[in-house]
Amino acid sequence: MGDAGSEPIFANAPAMREAVDVARRVGPARSTVLVTGETGTGKELVAALVHASSPRRGGPFVEVNCAAVPDTLLESELFGHERGAFTGAEQRRRGRFEQASGGTLLLDEIGELSLATQAKLLRVLQDQAFHRLGGTSLLRTDARIVAATNRDLEACVAEGAFRRDLYYRLAVVPIHVPPLRERPQDLMPLAEHFRARFAQELERDVRCFSPGAIDRLRSHAWPGNVRELRNAIERAVLLCEEPRIDAEDLSLERSGLREADAGFRLELPDGGVSLDAIERRAVQLALERAGYVQKDAAHLLGVSRRKLNYAVRRMGITHPTWRRNRSRSDGDT
Repeated sequence: MGDAGSEPIFANAPAMREAVDVARRVGPARSTVLVTGETGTGKELVAALVHASSPRRGGPFVEVNCAAVPDTLLESELFGHERGAFTGAEQRRRGRFEQASGGTLLLDEIGELSLATQAKLLRVLQDQAFHRLGGTSLLRTDARIVAATNRDLEACVAEGAFRRDLYYRLAVVPIHVPPLRERPQDLMPLAEHFRARFAQELERDVRCFSPGAIDRLRSHAWPGNVRELRNAIERAVLLCEEPRIDAEDLSLERSGLREADAGFRLELPDGGVSLDAIERRAVQLALERAGYVQKDAAHLLGVSRRKLNYAVRRMGITHPTWRRNRSRSDGDT
């Protein structure tokens, strides 16, 4: 097991062990590193391990998600700007390169950069210097660069979507993070780590996995990789009613979040909120979306109908349709 700051890296699988070993060996150098791998594999943890293994470990580790910042704002995000550089620039702002001085700058999702921004980044990497947007002073940078992407940059180069010279600048030391399906030795250690972590964070008495849950975990393809596993365990810890996680608590029969469900957001008030209130709100939202048909609401929540019925009774949630049908069996409610 490696360590990248506060989050451990499990590397029992040979391919993952190789990635960790390379990250540690290259740490003391200043060479640029390109970390590749599918979404959710933990590329940022490997990048953090490069930083933690370097003499710069006491300096800042600064991350910027190149896909999350509009291209029109990315130059300011990376290089900063002077007051009055553009409308709304009311004061000078230090960019990520300045913030990472003496440390490491992680350029995540580097494959999403436009060709124009790629050209500007290449110039900075070549000259180790840049100007703030709207500025005239030449600023030096000594930030160590680690880039990460889920794209095949060599294919992007062949298609003309990524600069060949920038690719070679970044890929001095390539590190590939394997998908979770190729790391069977790491699956259960990761699952146990997340179970213990979320049981503590959510204050739930969840102590282990049932044999059926372990079988379900091992048979799932994990297209979302470690991120999908983490989310599945968090959901199971939150919703399970026993001290152990059963197969049905994992709700892995669905391969991922449906487009219709992607709009769900949870807002946390400044004063906090109780876990019971969060659970009640989730149940109410699912019931409303399912037209108060408990069978369909249970499917949306990824729990059994029995568990949803128990939660509904415990919370005292009622609906006129249920009262009209009270004299019958549950039927399809």
